[in-house]
Amino acid sequence: MNETPTSPSTFLATCPRGIEVLLADELREFGGEPQKSTVAGVYFHADLAGAYRACLWSRLANRIVLCIVREEGIVQPDTLRQAVAAVDWTRHLSPGSTLAVDFHGRSEHIRHTRFGAQIVKDGVVDSVQAAGQARPRVELKQPDLRLYAHLHRGRLTLGVDLSGDSLHRRGYRRDVGHAPLKENLAAALLIRAGWPARAHAGEALVDPLCGAGTLLIEGALMAADMAPNLNRERFGLHGWAGHDAAQWHELKREAVARARIGRKRCRARLFGFDQSPPALAAAKANAMRAGIPALIAFHGASLGQLRRPEALDETARGLVITNPPYGERLGELPELVSLYAELGEGVRRAFPGWRLAVFTANPDLGHRLGLRADKQYALNNGPLEAKLLLLDVPVENQAHESTATATERPIRGEGAQMFANRLVKNRKRLAKWLRRSGETCYRLYDADMPEYAMAIDVYGDRVHVQEYAPPRSVNPAQAQKRLFDALAVVPEVLEVDPSHVVVKRRERQSGRDQYRKQGDSGERFVVQEGRAQLWVNLHDYLDTGLFLDHRPVRRMLAEMAAGGRFLNLFCYTAAATVQAALGTQAVSGAAESVSVDLSNTYLAWARDNFALNELDPSRHRVVRDDCLRWLETAHAEFDLIFLDPPTFSNSKKMTGTLDVQRDHGRLVDLAMARLAPGGTLVFSNNQRRFRLDDALAERYAAQDISARTFDPDFHRNPDLHHVFVIRHREAE
Repeated sequence: MNETPTSPSTFLATCPRGIEVLLADELREFGGEPQKSTVAGVYFHADLAGAYRACLWSRLANRIVLCIVREEGIVQPDTLRQAVAAVDWTRHLSPGSTLAVDFHGRSEHIRHTRFGAQIVKDGVVDSVQAAGQARPRVELKQPDLRLYAHLHRGRLTLGVDLSGDSLHRRGYRRDVGHAPLKENLAAALLIRAGWPARAHAGEALVDPLCGAGTLLIEGALMAADMAPNLNRERFGLHGWAGHDAAQWHELKREAVARARIGRKRCRARLFGFDQSPPALAAAKANAMRAGIPALIAFHGASLGQLRRPEALDETARGLVITNPPYGERLGELPELVSLYAELGEGVRRAFPGWRLAVFTANPDLGHRLGLRADKQYALNNGPLEAKLLLLDVPVENQAHESTATATERPIRGEGAQMFANRLVKNRKRLAKWLRRSGETCYRLYDADMPEYAMAIDVYGDRVHVQEYAPPRSVNPAQAQKRLFDALAVVPEVLEVDPSHVVVKRRERQSGRDQYRKQGDSGERFVVQEGRAQLWVNLHDYLDTGLFLDHRPVRRMLAEMAAGGRFLNLFCYTAAATVQAALGTQAVSGAAESVSVDLSNTYLAWARDNFALNELDPSRHRVVRDDCLRWLETAHAEFDLIFLDPPTFSNSKKMTGTLDVQRDHGRLVDLAMARLAPGGTLVFSNNQRRFRLDDALAERYAAQDISARTFDPDFHRNPDLHHVFVIRHREAE
């Protein structure tokens, strides 16, 4: 045990994981003597002045804890309480003071942090009351004294938190923007990238995606020799009974003087760029509160507009550092692949000979920079594993790079170039058909090259990319690289904005998983197919609301409806019903229709499609029901029926399961019972190895027309769907 802070004592400095070595070096600067590093912390010896300097000056620590108890064998609640009660807490807790306990860890018998905190508090109360002092009151938000307790494998560390709030909260950042980088992690990135030495030499610092400005502000505080917590009004040490106010006042006075001199002598130039006006406004406000607004120049600019600041001459050198978005969801990747490539191009163009530091939780995106990292540091950004990539920006082609434009075609690898060539070839092959048909939604590519296993569909000026999940035999890193290659190529070859490219992973689905919601963007738009206008959503569901391979079937239904009664079973978004109701220029559409499905979401989508095409809801109805149950109880007859069941379904809304190979006989029989004499049933499904039940061919006139139901964009997959025209025998 150690209760006396006047002589060199043991302290614990906590920090984000991965920067313990940097923190140990920093503590030496404050007069501390690092003893042992742990995960996310460093134990060190120091006198009180050294601990105070760490609170005021540490750019890396979260907390500075005066260690009072360090004991082994703490497993039971009673032994924990006794260890705490053995301390003379009157040396640390003044009469009438409030108390809070931050408890971390667990044991076999102490499994909850709140329970552990309660035991520690009870031990403090036992000690204080035994000394004749009044029982302290617990105050969780702003206590006079905050205790830190950590229990791991029976080892207890208990002490007084001299920090109060975490030291990463400098106080300047109120407008943090989206997913802000913590201040002490930002400082660690700058130190790893060598900024302190560069700042001392008068070099420049640039963040081309500065957001709320955290990296630049931390860089300015370093360059100006300003204590990061100089403006903080209260620390945990202020409520500690052992606090030396005179010593603290002297250290604070020294820090104020150093900041005044440091700001005047600072030769480093700092520049931030961002295309978001709200982000720039937040960055400027944060810099003002940090006390260094004159040291940073903020500019509104996109990466494509990135240029060397006019205030810097051509000989100036420095550090470009940034924390670009990394994409938590697959659908965000198309824009990010383009963004990282644009970042690499912009830095090569504007800052040849400089050092580049990129912090990302997706190092594979870092490869899109077009520059090779000579150093990498693993760090944690909260719960995410991330890397700091350090790269030298080449100067060999400086003259060429200075005149290059952000729109020049990037250099591609051999595989990516072959993929680009295939897209161009496919566009040429489909061009005549597209001009003749007027179709704007079509499949451009479907795993034509096995290495690039994906389907690419065009919806007007949007692109839908579905990556087929690679088999286990394929290296995941290689598959990821090929996906990024493709996402870099697609916007350029198809001449679309990367923000209009949506990517999803297509895996084997069960039940109605293909209909399960994957997002909440609500972003939908209208496409034209023949005479119909249809709503499409590329983001929120695995499928888009329009099955492109069924386009010829929908065209056929429009031709066959001819003023009759139309039934659409398993209707999905009822695109087939819209086409049947509209008919063709030569043939009138269905006089009335019924569309049946179990999903409220897709029936609402169907209604929106009807409204978009001005279909009368009194003549074109949607019904929410299990199609099997509805067929068993329905009495109406229809001239044309479209039956397109899923391959398999185990929806909770239906009784039992549906397997199209097993159950299609019953489905067809029930549908044929609703078919009027002379009517036609169009039966379709997507079971690749489907075989029509021989008994159906005996009962009805069934014709397999699958080969006639593929437009040129789907000729490569003749087993993608199967379509049968079925009629009653007497109608032959």
